Amino acid sequence: MSEVVTDRDKEYEVREQESAPDADQAMDERVNNRSLRPRSEAFKEFMRSGWADDDPDIAPLEASKFTPARLEALGRAFVGERLVIPAGQPKVRSNDCDYMFRPDTTFAYYTGLGTDYEAGAVLVLNPLDPNGPEAKAGKTHMPELFVAPRADNSTTDFFTNPHYGEYWVGPRAGLREMQAMTGIETHDIAQLADALSKDVGTQAGAVRVRVVRETDPEITALVENVRKANGLGDPDGNAADDDKLHEFAAEARLTKDAYEIGEMRKTITATKAGFDRLLSALPDALDKPRSERILEGAFNSVSRELGNAVGYDSIIASGPHAPILHWMRNTGCVKSGDLLLVDAGVEVDSLYTADITRTFPTNGKFTDLQKRLYQAVLDSQQAGFEAAKVGATYCDIHHACMRVIAERLHDWGLLPVSVEEALSPEGQQHRRWLACGVAHHLGLDVHDCAQARFEAYQGAPIRPGMIFTIEPGLYFREDDMLIPPEFRGIGIRIEDDVLMGENGPEWLSASIPKEIDAVEAWMAEHAQA
Repeated sequence: MSEVVTDRDKEYEVREQESAPDADQAMDERVNNRSLRPRSEAFKEFMRSGWADDDPDIAPLEASKFTPARLEALGRAFVGERLVIPAGQPKVRSNDCDYMFRPDTTFAYYTGLGTDYEAGAVLVLNPLDPNGPEAKAGKTHMPELFVAPRADNSTTDFFTNPHYGEYWVGPRAGLREMQAMTGIETHDIAQLADALSKDVGTQAGAVRVRVVRETDPEITALVENVRKANGLGDPDGNAADDDKLHEFAAEARLTKDAYEIGEMRKTITATKAGFDRLLSALPDALDKPRSERILEGAFNSVSRELGNAVGYDSIIASGPHAPILHWMRNTGCVKSGDLLLVDAGVEVDSLYTADITRTFPTNGKFTDLQKRLYQAVLDSQQAGFEAAKVGATYCDIHHACMRVIAERLHDWGLLPVSVEEALSPEGQQHRRWLACGVAHHLGLDVHDCAQARFEAYQGAPIRPGMIFTIEPGLYFREDDMLIPPEFRGIGIRIEDDVLMGENGPEWLSASIPKEIDAVEAWMAEHAQA
């Protein structure tokens, strides 16, 4: 991000500003002080010439074979309505620097687009004429994608626009490329406002509009203005309608298609490679300051080599940090003899992510106490897996995991009540040491389908094609005076990703060791690497 500026550059820029000191330019210079760009017409003319053809190679995305069915199901749920699904905009990290762009999950699901192609893009499902031939054939909507055209070397924006100009950001996918990749008819984003307002109104046969409103405030404001201008200016009613769209999209993702299952297998393979590299770095990291971050860097490097990024901020928690459920500072020292809890997942380019947790003895061997506590968590997870049958619910998984935890805590003399009293809704004393849930859906989001209704998520029967985690744990905080001193500062979680098949569950992450002997052998293998 550095920019070398010489005294001659500064003198040149000052002279040019003096020759054309308009207000817009002055404001631009105040905001972008660091950039001393040439503005002469001679420079612009020179920059518009002498470039080779740079049209990118285009191939349809694998996901484009699956998105038509997703779009058709969405359209059938909202016949006669226009549906607006933005990709979102980059988020500011500091001043004029953005975080790496990641499109909105709903947009990614219905277009198949991942990585950072399409900041500012919008997917629109336009309702078809109910009397037209396509409607009579069963179609309800025509999907259209609105994107910014390429600012390639044939345009002035190529070198003047730092957001879209390919001199600045590299090759982008424009209208032609996006249509070829997604199979969705694609238009210039400049046409969006007219497209959204067409035929909107309250009269019979007119169109109503819904938007995934949280993603892009500017697009939501545009939709609201269209509604208001056409007699649909009820903000509370509009928000409720929009929530139903987001809810439907979340529930549509509860069951994965064959493409999604394949992507999940890829991300788990990449995540295993990340754990391998972390374990290879562990021996040299022991007892070093901020060695949690040394290990975080080892895992995260694999996420960039084999995928798009990490699916969420990695938790690298050693010793007393391990009982902290969402420890993400990763500033601690990994000490020999402690337990190390690592919760991490690679997000592949399609944006699907794994979510795996393993707990390691930092010196390669569990102590007897660590084995006893670890095995309790492993047994709890297995009980949850056995409860995960077609037609069961997440509550069944939860209760199976919790019963094992409560029984072990009672055996160790930690529960002040009986197992049954603790497990009752009026009790729950065992939750002091396992306060979080033990299962959630997984896919494009690490906590996938979060906008779904309770009765469609926690209370719904598990169906073939669902992918979820099972992740019980025991969290004995360093400051907990109700447990023996030797328990304090120990945190254990074991988390795996599960696919429900037609005949029962499959451990998708079975290749990542978790049995005590297997973990020790895995660590020994990488300690010698």
